[in-house]
This record gives sequence, C-alpha cells and structure tokens, in this order.
Amino acid sequence: MLITGASSGFGRVMAETLARKQYRVFATMRNVNDRNAAVATELAELAKRESLDLQALELDVTDEVSVERAVGEVLEKCGQIDILINNAGYGIMDLSETVTTEQARRQFDVNFFGVVRMNRAVLPAMKRRGSGLLIYVSSGAGRLAFPGMGFYCASKFAMEALAEIYRYEIAALGIDTVILEPGAYRTAVADRLESGEDPARRAGYGEFAKVPQALLQRIRNSRANPQEFADRVLEIIETPPGQRELRYRVGSGGTGGAVERINTVTDEVQAQLLEVFGITELAKLKTASDRKE
Repeated sequence: MLITGASSGFGRVMAETLARKQYRVFATMRNVNDRNAAVATELAELAKRESLDLQALELDVTDEVSVERAVGEVLEKCGQIDILINNAGYGIMDLSETVTTEQARRQFDVNFFGVVRMNRAVLPAMKRRGSGLLIYVSSGAGRLAFPGMGFYCASKFAMEALAEIYRYEIAALGIDTVILEPGAYRTAVADRLESGEDPARRAGYGEFAKVPQALLQRIRNSRANPQEFADRVLEIIETPPGQRELRYRVGSGGTGGAVERINTVTDEVQAQLLEVFGITELAKLKTASDRKE
C-alpha cells in the first residue's frame, strides 16, 4: 500500500492505523532527509517498536522523476501495489482574486496533476495483476463551492471528476475507485493553509474580505478526531472488491447532508448518461442494488 502526503494529517494517521492492521505501508512524503527527517525517524522507531511493516519513502507528487522512482522502488520490493491512497494536497484560503496565476498552478500541480502522475505510475502494474484499489482523499469542498476557498474547491472538483472517469474506464479491469469526502477535521494541514499572494486585491470587498478567515476559524475549531477518518478508510479497504461505493462522505458537519444529496442525484444522472451511450455494460459497473445483494 502506498500513501501520498503521509508526513502529517490524514496521511500520517492512515499510515499508522493501516500498518497496525498488518498492511505493508509505504508512507510517502517530500524531504525525508531534510524537513521531514524527524517524521521519517518517528515512523521507523514506531515500526521497530510495534513490529510494523511501515516505511517512510521519498516522493514528491509534483515531480515525475520522483514519482516514478518511488513507485519503482515499491514494485521492486513487493512486486505489486494493491492500494494507492492519493492523499497529498494542500489548500489556499483567501478571496479568489488575491490568488496569482502561478499560485493557482501550484495548487493544481499538487491536488490534481499529482494524482495524474501517481495513477499513471501505478496503473500498469494493477492492470497486469487484474486488481487494485485507487482511493482519493477529496473534501466536502469537492462537491460544494465555499467562498474563500475557490482554487482549493476547483482543484478538488477537478480531481473528483477525473476519479469518476477513471472508475468507468478501469472498473472492468478489476480496479476499484473510491472517493472520500471528509468534513472539517482539525489537523496540522489547517495550520499550513496559504493566503493569496496578492493581498492588495482584497480592496473593495468590504466585510466579505473577512469570510476566508471566518471559515478557517471554523475548521480550526473542529473537534472531529482524524482517527475516525482512518478507521473509515480501513473499513472501506476491507470491503470486498466490487462492493465498494464510489463516494463516501466521512465525518459530521452541517454540509454533510448536502454532499450526500448531491452524490445521490449525480449517481442517478450519471447512470442514465452511461446507459444512453451504451457504456454501462462495457464498464461492468454494478448498481447500488447489485452491491447490496
């Protein structure tokens, strides 16, 4: 199992939780010999102390060479990659006009193109094996538009669209796709949210300029435990192949019902679309009633 962005937040908790359940986990992150050296050491010590098959591995999702090198190393050691958790990501919290074009590119390079690189790296091995699971850590902001989070929402909307298309294209190959849409959780990621790099553009917005900080404060006030998220991921992983849902809303919060309503409606509309174009049977997708049998 390979997890991206595992130095902190959901990635770190998932890595430890899944390793304790006897999965072989490669917790990938940038700068394992520099900024994240202490994290890599902590994971190594944990693995030794609890006899876990857990290893920190250098991987930068924005660097094609880094991605290919890390995936190649895992394949050399294990011969296969059963599960990829696309977790690496970060957010920009500010008025959209304050975000420069270059800053927007960086947001998409991690949250969207990082997923493209990872999928392209692992899918050949999964196809040869005829099985696998791709998990995408999205957000409620991947289905709802939050003012003050414009480019984060846009990157997650894009990721979810791509993930769903992948599902249609690879389900018949024995590879499952799961999108996780967590609510607000207080993790270290909330302390590293970026502001717009052109703050002068806040001029003229009046009281609305305060909205991004108000949203950030609500996230930081969340009491939801990230362990709940990791436990849900474990349940999904242990669900038999072919019986997993495409999307899971994880955690509580005022927007949870809205996200689930959107998912229900879009599932129905997408099913109709696939039927119209004669793709349902080709993709060998099961309906909700099929999965419950």
